[in-house]
This record gives sequence, structure tokens and C-alpha cells, in this order.
Amino acid sequence: MINEQIRDKEVRVIGENGEQLGVMTSKDAMKLAEEAELDLVKIAPTAKPPVCKIVDYGKFKYEQGRKEKEAKKKQKVIEIKEIRLSPNIDTNDLNTKVSAAKKFIAKGDKVKITLRFRGREMAHMGSSRHILDDFAQALSDIATVEKAPKVEGRSMTMFLTEKR
Repeated sequence: MINEQIRDKEVRVIGENGEQLGVMTSKDAMKLAEEAELDLVKIAPTAKPPVCKIVDYGKFKYEQGRKEKEAKKKQKVIEIKEIRLSPNIDTNDLNTKVSAAKKFIAKGDKVKITLRFRGREMAHMGSSRHILDDFAQALSDIATVEKAPKVEGRSMTMFLTEKR
């Protein structure tokens, strides 16, 4: 909120150079802003009393946008990569999937391992859990189990993340 949009009786005012001008009525604060040929901008509406600053509004919005862009550049987006297995997977195929998971984890991504069951394989869900346990064991040096194996419909899933 800027200038006349500020309807609070009392506001804490900060000057254009960052100095505290104290608590005053919003009309007095508006007069100070007009004298400096700047805008009165509410920067902390939840404070008691609300905090307003005397600044050039256009410049203020520009600086705020730049800060947000900088913050976005610094944040890391963690992707979830999925690796699908079947209950009758061979050891060499499993090793290939493990090496793929190592690459994903090295990049900093989370890995979702899905063990899919089809048809008669549904009857042997319990005995197939060892495949996921072996997979986690093979990656135990670089990854930890974030979510333990859990049955969801026709599949069993487990999440792995990089060790910290």
C-alpha cells in the first residue's frame, strides 16, 4: 500500500536514508513524504504499529524485483527421478538400474524406485520386498532411504536421497 491507501491512524516511519523518524499519524507521515517529493510505502503491515518508509515507489518495486530474481537464482530445484523394476529382474539388470540411480543421486536428485507387479506377481508381493532392500543396500555408501518401501496399489515404492 502506498500514499493515500494507508488508512492506519498511527504508523512508524522510516526516512529515505533508513533513519527512524518515530511513530506519528499517517497524515503527518504523508506530509513528510510530500515535502521530500517521494512516496510513503507500507513495508510491514502486520507490525504494531505498521511500518512505513519514505521512498521512491518505482525504485522500491524495481529493487524488490531484483532481490526476488537473485533469490530464485540461488535456490536449487530438486527433481524426483523414477526407476522402475519388476519382481523377476535379473542381477545384471538390477546392477544397470543401480548405476543409473547413482548418476541421479550424484546430481543431487531424489530417486523413486518403483517395483511394479502385474497379474500373478501380485500374489508374491511380500517375497519381492528383498529386491528393494538389495537396491538400497547397493547404494548405501552414497544414499539413504528417505521413505521405506510401501505398497501402493499394484506397486511398491521407496525413495532414496543423497547422504548429507
